[in-house]
Amino acid sequence: MLSNTLKALACALSFSITALAHAEPIVIKFSHVVADNTPKGQGALLFKRLAEERLPGKVTVEVYPNSSLFGDGKEMEALLIGDVQLLAPSLAKFEQYDKSIQIFDLPFLFDDLAAADRFQSSPQGKALLTAMEDKNITGLAYWHNGTKQMSANKPLREPKDARGLKFRVQASQVLEEQFKAVRANPRKMSFAEVYQGLQTGVVNGTENTWSNYESQKVHEVQKYITESDHGLIDYMVITNTQFWQGLPADVRSELEQVMQEVSVEVNRQADELNQKAKRTIAESGKTEIIRLTPEQRGEWREAMRPVWKKFEGEIGADLIKAAEAANQP
Repeated sequence: MLSNTLKALACALSFSITALAHAEPIVIKFSHVVADNTPKGQGALLFKRLAEERLPGKVTVEVYPNSSLFGDGKEMEALLIGDVQLLAPSLAKFEQYDKSIQIFDLPFLFDDLAAADRFQSSPQGKALLTAMEDKNITGLAYWHNGTKQMSANKPLREPKDARGLKFRVQASQVLEEQFKAVRANPRKMSFAEVYQGLQTGVVNGTENTWSNYESQKVHEVQKYITESDHGLIDYMVITNTQFWQGLPADVRSELEQVMQEVSVEVNRQADELNQKAKRTIAESGKTEIIRLTPEQRGEWREAMRPVWKKFEGEIGADLIKAAEAANQP
């Protein structure tokens, strides 16, 4: 009797091991809207490589760049219903899920990326990663793209130069108010439509990082880029909370470690990629790069700073103070 029981247990164990060995890997679809040669694109590919190396046979990561799976307007919905497992949307995309994340859109808040790093690493910055879990969204990391520059078909040296221009913006109330503050006309438009919108005159100005300008050839349809460094285009890598919590603990732990390593590398590469893109744009001769004096940049900052006060109630005065404090090393 005991022998039969042992045989049954051995068969069950053998079956379990065989089933485990032939179990289908967990498929993680990572969708994004930019090109492979941008900081986000490079980060997605590095995450795929490291995750599949560390978890062979357990995890397969499929990367879909350039809105090839879901575009700006559909990717969040796809994440929430489980059609995609990883996204890295611009921080501007989260205002409808948690108003405090609008802090990253405030113009001229951070002096540089080092200040943004200090804030994102602070307790207040880390808390924002989990602020949307009641909406089934878990933040895993912040990724830099870089600081934003302004482009237009006329020189932008002083705030008054922006009056009447139609600027493409992401779907963000803060960014709309940013351009209204200088009496420009913001127009919401998905990233994939920007080139055509500028080419046809639906909009005649925009804001973005050097790497996004260069990869999307925006400099071919804009006569001027003003080096304003007025805001961030950073991303939050996010996942579906239920999916993430449902992963085997060992798999989730390894993926978290991979994400930390990838984030360090993405942020290291971001400045390098943006500086290279800036040189490419300058050497193309297709657009003129305008470098603001400290006084001119100060004028832009003062013109847009009222936007901080306008959103203080939604974001939180203490959070804004914590971000300002990060400007001091």
